Parts: sequence; structure tokens; C-alpha cells
Amino acid sequence: MKAWPDVYIPSLDSKFELPLLSLFNSASRKVEDLPTKQTYRMYVCGITPYDSTHLGHAATYLAFDLINRYLRAKKSQVLFVENITDIDDPLLERAHRDGINWQTLADSQIDLFRSDMTSLRILPPNFYIGAVESIGLVTQKIEELRSAGAIYSVDNDLYFRVHNDPDFGSRSHLNEADSLRIFEQRGGDPYRKGKENPLDSLVWLSKRENEPGWPSIHGEGRPGWHIECCAIALGYLQPDTHEDFLIDIQGGGNDLVFPHHEMSASQARVSTGKDFARMYVHAGMIGLNGEKMSKSLGNLVFVSTLMNSGISPMAIRIALMMQHYSTNRMWSDELLTRAQDFLSNLTLYLSQTESAPTDAVIQGIIHALSENIDTEKVFSILQDWINECRCGSTGGNPGELSRALDTLLGLAI
Repeated sequence: MKAWPDVYIPSLDSKFELPLLSLFNSASRKVEDLPTKQTYRMYVCGITPYDSTHLGHAATYLAFDLINRYLRAKKSQVLFVENITDIDDPLLERAHRDGINWQTLADSQIDLFRSDMTSLRILPPNFYIGAVESIGLVTQKIEELRSAGAIYSVDNDLYFRVHNDPDFGSRSHLNEADSLRIFEQRGGDPYRKGKENPLDSLVWLSKRENEPGWPSIHGEGRPGWHIECCAIALGYLQPDTHEDFLIDIQGGGNDLVFPHHEMSASQARVSTGKDFARMYVHAGMIGLNGEKMSKSLGNLVFVSTLMNSGISPMAIRIALMMQHYSTNRMWSDELLTRAQDFLSNLTLYLSQTESAPTDAVIQGIIHALSENIDTEKVFSILQDWINECRCGSTGGNPGELSRALDTLLGLAI
């Protein structure tokens, strides 16, 4: 599947020091340094394309864009893969509700997602891979799991035995009751008759009447959700067999910690014998005016709607960066107004031929980003610089600061 256009990234001057990047690892529940490497492998879970890109999506992909930009600024390569779940129950349900073909719905929303990511200047993945085009990889991965004794059948549907992974549960740290509750809430079927364990996850759904299916050695059907990401990640990131972990970063929103990332990691572990990800990194959820933002409440704020109303994509980007990526946080008109005012002031002083000193500002931004992508500190530093400019301080290079903001924060000003 085609991604969106690449984004030019200016180089930082070599006088600036870029420390190791530290990130909060959900599996260890602590902030850890990401070791220096020539090539990093990062997998970020993509959307199910039955609705437009909302602010929760944007916040998640922005978080991993900042990680990507920082690692690339350190002169490392980032092999970045993102999936798109272009066949799944929610997509089929929405298409049926609206009376349109499920492929037509998926294609329209994928096109809109690409457009939104382009406007927000999110770096595109090296590989943007759909579930449908990955069915061969999925069936191969299922066979590997079957060879490991981890697959069984319930009425021609195939399930993964989660406890074949001795570390199952170690990434999400949930007790059994919470695991069952969340599993059921997020697409699982813990109480299906015939399952060996309530938490065993579906890897192949045999074809249902009036639903699409694809031929395979497992019979006609379609992939389960978690196996899709396991197969795509390992198929396209091409793990280095000499390393302890198959990939460096598994990313997504914090609603994916369980069951999705736990299940995918277990499937990878059982099929390869190695730990899946060095770090499990998760972005917080976005609410609206004090309430959870969700499809069921009908209060989603869409990126395209904001931009069509005249809001600058850079103002949206700033608003989403004003609070830390990992926190559950609220979107509001007040936040957007603050971001627009900040953008106006920043643009004003970056356009001057003289400005307050900038070297320490750039170095301060770098250090803040190195510390678990601390964008709150970044904007505090930039606000201090704006205040110094207002007071008439000179000696800086606004052009160099502008390029650094483009490189590190994706702000084209």
C-alpha cells in the first residue's frame, strides 16, 4: 500500500549535542535509555479505516513522529513500519450501517488519512502495509505457531494459546479479572464455547456468510487482529538475528497495551523464541472538554474538519505537543486558541533578522526531547525565548532556530 509523500528534514549543526533518547517503557514501567544504534526498527499500529483521522489518531502518530525525528537527527536510520487494518469487524459494520461497499469506505478513509498525515508533516513509514495484502505473511506466521503447538481450532476458526508464551502478561501487568474485562471490551471473545482458555486470541476467522474471505491453507477466511501486526512487523522490519530483541520500539495508543500489544508480542515470542520489542511505548488518549473522546459519544474532533475551518495544521501540531505525549489529556477551544497565539508569536520572532540568543534554546530543546520527549519543557523554553525577544534581546540566529524546529518538532514556520 502506498504511504504519503516524504518530508524534508533539515540537518542540525554538528555543534549541538544529542544525548541518548530515553522513553517510558510500558513493559518495565520505567524510563529507559534507548541504546545508540545505526538502525532502529519501529512498528506503530495504524488505524482501522472506517472513520476520518481524529485528534486521538493525530496525537499518537505525532508522538512517534517526534521519536523518529530525534533518532534521525542523531544520524541513525529508522526503519519504520505502520499497518492499516483494512479488513475487520468495525469496518464491515460501518459499511453495512451506511449502505456502502466496505472496500469503498476503506479506500476513502485511507486517502483522507494520507492527506491528514501530509498536512501535519508526519514522516511517512518506510512500509505502509494493509492487512489484506499481508494475508500470505499471516498464514505463514500461523503455520509457525502451529508448528510450535500454539494453534487449535474452534468450529474452523483458529486460536492462539496465549500461555504457550511463559511471559504472557508481562508487558501489560494486569490481573486475570482485568484482563478478561478489557479483552471483552476490545474485540476479544473470552466466553466463546470451545476455547481452551478465555484469553486465547483469534488468529484466523473462517468465512462468514455475506462477509469477505480469502483462500488460504487454513481455509477461506480472514486474519485476526493481533496476528496481523505480528506478521507485518516481523515480515517488513527484518529483525537482526544477532540482537536480543526483534525490534526496538512497538508503539501505539495506550488503549493497545492490552490485549493488542500483549498478544502480538506473545505470538512473536512463541514463533521466534525471542523477545519482541525492546520498548513498548504508548501515547495517551485525547478527551474533549472534560469528557472521553469516543465514537460512541459522538464527540470526535477530526483533523480534516479543523483544517477545513481554516485552522493551520501547525497550530494543531503545537496544541497536541503542549502536553506530554504519554498523558491522557483534554482538547478544548482554549487549548487551540493558546496554540494559535503561540504560533503567531513564534512566527513573528522567527521572521526577524535579529533575535534573542538561540544556541542555548536549541540545545535546551534537544535535551528536553531526549528526556522522554518532554514537549511541555520544549514549549516553556520557546516561550522564554519569545519573552526575551520582546524585551529586545539580540545575538541569536532565528533562521537556525527555525530549521531546528522543523528538524526536531516538524514545525514548518
